[in-house]
Amino acid sequence: MSAINVNRRVSMYGAVLALTSVAVAVLLTGCGPSGAQPGGHGGPPPAPVVVEKVVPADVPVVYEYVGQTVGSREVEVRARVAGILQQRNFTEGAPVRKGQSLYTLDLAPFQAALNRADADLAAAEARQAQAARTLARLKPLWDAKAVSQKEYDDAASAEQIARADVKGAQARRTEAALNVGYARVEAPIAGVAGRSQVSEGTLVAGPETLLTTLVQTNPIKVRFGLADNDQQRWRSEGASGALKLPAGEAFEVEAKLADGSLYSRKGKLIFSDTRISGSTGTIEAEAELPNPDGQLKPGQFVRVRLLGAKRPNAVKVPTRAVLEGPQGKFVYVAADGKAMPKPVQVGDQLADGWVIRSGLAAGDAVIVDGMARIFFPGAPIQVGAPGQAGGAPGQGGGAAAPAASAAKPAASK
Repeated sequence: MSAINVNRRVSMYGAVLALTSVAVAVLLTGCGPSGAQPGGHGGPPPAPVVVEKVVPADVPVVYEYVGQTVGSREVEVRARVAGILQQRNFTEGAPVRKGQSLYTLDLAPFQAALNRADADLAAAEARQAQAARTLARLKPLWDAKAVSQKEYDDAASAEQIARADVKGAQARRTEAALNVGYARVEAPIAGVAGRSQVSEGTLVAGPETLLTTLVQTNPIKVRFGLADNDQQRWRSEGASGALKLPAGEAFEVEAKLADGSLYSRKGKLIFSDTRISGSTGTIEAEAELPNPDGQLKPGQFVRVRLLGAKRPNAVKVPTRAVLEGPQGKFVYVAADGKAMPKPVQVGDQLADGWVIRSGLAAGDAVIVDGMARIFFPGAPIQVGAPGQAGGAPGQGGGAAAPAASAAKPAASK
């Protein structure tokens, strides 16, 4: 190899080494005097978070149970007399008025019986009048001792028997008139008619034959089971002051329908049994709801929500702020620019958060958004306005992973 080539290679290596030195110097200059990142202190930049101050307040408590609707009144319609059904006078499934005619039986035999009863009553009244006249004629003769005591007593007894016959004939006439009325089967209550169990031409055997049913749906009742342990907890927490129940446990009631929507009208709790079911461990209860438009149907399953109870001076945090670790549930609290974990004991889970029984105090700044960027306890944070934290509020998926990893240092701390 010539001396010229050797000199060229040496000069190329020297140039590369010089460029490398310059690049390293530039990088070190950008990292600062200690070689740290722009965030400072040799760690990641502060995580942007959103906090909420803990402010104790009265928190409403809602108890929810599965219930089934029933009519406030359910009546079986039966004829009081036997006869041939001539006509049905209502539409199945339609509302009917109280006193409205539902069925008509053949009136001919009942009208004939009424006519016969009228004739019997007229004859009895005529005999009673004749006996009264006979007694009236004999009385002055008996006073004058012109007739015997037996004749007068027989006349008096005949008048009494005739009077009793009139009362019997009147009773039979009343019964015949009732049967004429009973041949027109009327609705005993206002409600919705069910399916007719008989058709025209059927021989109705009196009360033994079920004709149809009527259900009163306004108001409508909801039957459900109150858990026995719930009632015991109500009383114990009420005695300790942790729970305030409505006066006389008169809960307001609302119903949640199968599609998750709330029924537009609220009702009230009207009944709770004193006995506990041995098979279910629940207490049978009933609520009553207005149902003027018939939206709720008998037999419908709903979720019954009892309203009116509240927890005085309770601490509530959003659901997303409570994380789960190996040692249990905890939250992050902003303190001195750092995210510090705090173990908590949770109580009721509400629709928009948890009630915290212990672990937080008034004034604590609970981190509610941005937990996805907190990778260890004591991580630096930057408190911002809602919407500025990393990750969308309420996205638990991003915060679940760091929650588990952060709990390990918290447990060992």
